[in-house]
Amino acid sequence: ALHLQKSHDRRTFLAQQFIIAPAIASLSSATILPNPALAVTLLMDKSSPDIPPFNPNTDSASEAKKRYQLAIQDVDNLLANYDTIAKDGAGDNVRLYLGTQGVKSNMWGITKVLKSLKEESEDIVEYTEALNEFEAYLFQAEGAAYQSMFVEHSSAKSTPESLLRTARGDVVNMRKFMGDMALQLSLEV
Repeated sequence: ALHLQKSHDRRTFLAQQFIIAPAIASLSSATILPNPALAVTLLMDKSSPDIPPFNPNTDSASEAKKRYQLAIQDVDNLLANYDTIAKDGAGDNVRLYLGTQGVKSNMWGITKVLKSLKEESEDIVEYTEALNEFEAYLFQAEGAAYQSMFVEHSSAKSTPESLLRTARGDVVNMRKFMGDMALQLSLEV
């Protein structure tokens, strides 16, 4: 207990808390501010417009296919620039490209887009299997990128770098299944 004077009455104790608590709160808030160095490594323009939500009831199959092609481009951009994007343990940057954090990537809401395209595929069984694998790797990549932000504060033996390497491997596998689905949809990628 922090005591400014040697008094044990409640009135003195409460008065001391009103003096000490704001000082502690200001110190703790200073430690959770965003790191501007991480923002510099982000290649996706945060001022770009938000990606509109996909609505399978109103958006056409051709719009869904276009959105999917743009999502593939975002993933290719992530892989081509992964070291820069994931620099200094920037798991949120990776998640931004995966569409699981923010709404700037064409990957945002992509599972809804892909599910709406099932009937457009050449072989619905092959497409569905590729979609399931894609989703599994997307969730694994997102999970590893998310964990990379907190691993230093846990008892886990992992490091942010090792988790981001794991996420990169998952993105590579995810991209393979994106290609398989694109073939099923006769899309150029």
